[in-house]
Amino acid sequence: MQPSLDLRLLATFIRAAHSGTLSATAIQVGRTQSAVTMQIQRLEEALGGQSLFHRSGSGVRLTGSGERFLGYAERILKLHDEAVSVFSGKGLHGSIIFGSPEDYLIAFFPTLLKSFGAIYPDVEIKVVSAPTVELHPLLRARQIDLALVSIPDAKASKDVVRAEPLVWVGSKPTLELHDFGDTVPMALPASNAMDHRAACDAMARTGLRFKISYASNSIAGLIGVARSGLAISVMTQEAVPADLFILKAPLPSLPQLGILIAFAEEERSPAIEAFADHIRRVLPSL
Repeated sequence: MQPSLDLRLLATFIRAAHSGTLSATAIQVGRTQSAVTMQIQRLEEALGGQSLFHRSGSGVRLTGSGERFLGYAERILKLHDEAVSVFSGKGLHGSIIFGSPEDYLIAFFPTLLKSFGAIYPDVEIKVVSAPTVELHPLLRARQIDLALVSIPDAKASKDVVRAEPLVWVGSKPTLELHDFGDTVPMALPASNAMDHRAACDAMARTGLRFKISYASNSIAGLIGVARSGLAISVMTQEAVPADLFILKAPLPSLPQLGILIAFAEEERSPAIEAFADHIRRVLPSL
């Protein structure tokens, strides 16, 4: 009698193949690294002792057998999810790894998750918080399944789900009340972020003098600096906490970012498709 393939082992194998490290896989599947190693070994034994990975200090990469088996494993899991969804009568099952910039998570994700979970309680969603510039490589490596990503012009794509204004924020209602003198200190995301470039470009166009006093991709850090009154910051409008003020003139206007849904793969599980459709329906009205 041939050994059967455990779907949990297949899911772990797929994550390891795409992440390239067992430590990252362990975080994704919620197990220890040693447990992930044992799962891979069990799968290799079920496949007649085939070696699926080359292992090194820097991570793992697929062997020839692993490359061939990856396609089978992905098709098996996809068909499994589809079959359960269609015939169980209990709705969708599965696991999704979702990526998003931190400000969108703060502004939108609680409502998205609560409303989606009410419809599909058996779909598990794991969240990766990262700026757009870091989400695209994670999608290409298939370390996340789908993500909310930004583009600098909300009118540049027909696939934009929502336009979100960037705004200046500070601890007082106007720039003048901050009493910064002739140079405006700014707390901004890291220099490769869209918010950073948009803020600097806008200030340069108006001729206002400014300096970067604080840079971080942590929105909590930016909010903390803005609350201190030592600098102003830039963030999406819906992420502005109630105790900070949106600042206007003489500060220049800022662009509206476009929010898109980006995917790791063209062929997607029913759970991923359902969550994406839910975002398209709900996000524009939040």
